[in-house]
Amino acid sequence: MLAKITVSDFMTKRLVTLTKDTNVIDAIKKLLDHKVTSAPVIDSKGQLVGMFSEKDGMRVFLESVYNQGMSGKVGEYMSTETISVDAKSSIVDLAEKLDKSSVRSFPVFEEGEFVGVISRVDVLRALVDI
Repeated sequence: MLAKITVSDFMTKRLVTLTKDTNVIDAIKKLLDHKVTSAPVIDSKGQLVGMFSEKDGMRVFLESVYNQGMSGKVGEYMSTETISVDAKSSIVDLAEKLDKSSVRSFPVFEEGEFVGVISRVDVLRALVDI
């Protein structure tokens, strides 16, 4: 049953997004307010340019401790090398990919277009929803 479920069946389509120019403290607040572990960073055309995650937020935290200041933009901290998945991929294949990665969520593309994000929590939701 799980093998027939695709990424698009459980991905998040209504996204919390950021831009490269977003202040990092505002970005961290957004992650916390929306209870998400990462947010896609998009350009003015809606194209994905990176991901800003809790891990990136940890770098902001440590820099603020060592440098006695909390400033910067998302573009300075975000990950630009992302692992993406296809919306039509099997959720089982995705689970294997997530199991082997320290990354907790991946951007999802359909026919080359950025359409959502899928996380470990979404995979677990698929397991209990069947």
